[in-house]
Amino acid sequence: MREGPFFFAWCDEAQRVDAFGAALSALIKEPQYSIRAIMDRDTECNTISVDEVVALLRAHFGRTDAETYFVASLSQEHFVHCILRCFTDRSERLKPMGPIHMHARQIEDFSPMHMDLALGRGPRSVQAEAVLAWHMALEDIDDVLLRLCAPDASGRVPTGGCTTARTWLAPIAMCATYNADARDIARDLALSWVCLHDKERVSRTAGLPVEALRARVEAAPPGACVALRHASAHSISLSREAVLKALAIPPSALLEALEAAAEKPDGAWRAAEPRAREIYERTLPFRGHDERDTETGNGSPLSQVEITLDHFEFLVDHARFHVRRLPSGGVVLATHPYRTLWPLWADALFRLGLMS
Repeated sequence: MREGPFFFAWCDEAQRVDAFGAALSALIKEPQYSIRAIMDRDTECNTISVDEVVALLRAHFGRTDAETYFVASLSQEHFVHCILRCFTDRSERLKPMGPIHMHARQIEDFSPMHMDLALGRGPRSVQAEAVLAWHMALEDIDDVLLRLCAPDASGRVPTGGCTTARTWLAPIAMCATYNADARDIARDLALSWVCLHDKERVSRTAGLPVEALRARVEAAPPGACVALRHASAHSISLSREAVLKALAIPPSALLEALEAAAEKPDGAWRAAEPRAREIYERTLPFRGHDERDTETGNGSPLSQVEITLDHFEFLVDHARFHVRRLPSGGVVLATHPYRTLWPLWADALFRLGLMS
């Protein structure tokens, strides 16, 4: 089984141990499982105390990196084996991986390859089943990304994201991003340009001020473009000029355009939602029950629905986007792990007249 999805967070090295400890505390809601922390082959501990793990990091981080194995508690009493790593700046210069990097042992923990659903007597609908898969994955990804990047009100982590790739990709190629300040939402676009055009690792540039990123974009030749896939059949180019225009407009206008793009009607998705809602309401009373002993009210047992290529293709082309403004002033952009945020950004830029 493949690992993932992979979560990333950027934090200044001086605050990295504090950010790591706060994230670990937030991810472990039920401290009933052992935590294994490893600094090097001679420095490790097995404990149920987050404080003990943080003390180990404080004593050794800087000279070496940290790696922690633990069980995170997700929604619906869902427990997932995870690995959380914290890298020094020296390590990041040699091989960018973080600087704070977390992933589940198995990708199925976030994107299940099967679902137990009360289908009732209605017809099978791949589209409706895909809608339910989207809800399940999005709930956990949004939850974990915030616990990693914003476990408290400190604001130590300005930005982060999630992807099914092992590397921190361009934000528009991720399935989710976090920004501590919604006014910096254009950072995602500028970081993407620097990653795709300049071939610069995001983990090395994520901490740069927006103005420094703007200077990197301006340094590209006029008319320069990068191509990204918008849907299964075609790609759309992102130009240097579109990125600079997006950086120049009021952040509130850019965020409103992203919200409007997320609400853009998708006929296929909306057509599938009533059947998905019906299946969900049938299934809800039996969540957490043993399907071998459970039957729906009309006598139909729970059915194990396998995620197929048809589900995958529907999610890639139609999965909805979620734009969440946080009470802290931050913002999360998210969709299903099978999709990227580029179609959301492309639609928002078209709405603003920044792309032709």
